[in-house]
Amino acid sequence: MLKTQGRRGEVAIEVHSDVPDRFSQGMKLWALEEGGSRRELQIEELWPHKGHLVLKFAGVGSISDAETLVGCELQVPATERAALEPGWNYVSDLIGCIVFSGDREVGTIRNVQFGAGEAPLLIVSAPPKEYEIPYAEAYLQSVDLKNRRIQMLLPEGMLEVNSPLTAEEKREQEGRKR
Repeated sequence: MLKTQGRRGEVAIEVHSDVPDRFSQGMKLWALEEGGSRRELQIEELWPHKGHLVLKFAGVGSISDAETLVGCELQVPATERAALEPGWNYVSDLIGCIVFSGDREVGTIRNVQFGAGEAPLLIVSAPPKEYEIPYAEAYLQSVDLKNRRIQMLLPEGMLEVNSPLTAEEKREQEGRKR
């Protein structure tokens, strides 16, 4: 959830669903906090506002109540999910999958970011590094959710380009600037 909206506990959300009218009055959702805890919520009212959707939840009646929800990810219960077309996946199903490129294990998907371009970015953890890999059809070979495995064919050098510098690499770079 992006921010509080209004004085009665409303929150503005960014919708990442291609399902028309995904949310409805009376629908129950899960609010997932960064720490992993979940809270069940029920939509009391909803309306579009400036490119976002504003939700008013039952039992959330003030700005301070709504502030506790900012930053949470809303999840639709699995039983409420719409059937997807072949080749489409829910973001929550991708988290925790292991990404492979050829025979190389790249790492584990810990998040998916939207808005950086045409394709969402897989945030892949491979301690001490983390990679940002476009979840693009051009690189995707197969998705096996049952075995938590995503097979990609990444261009040579892509992982090096999309890897943030480690603390040691930053120190080396600073030393070269002096």
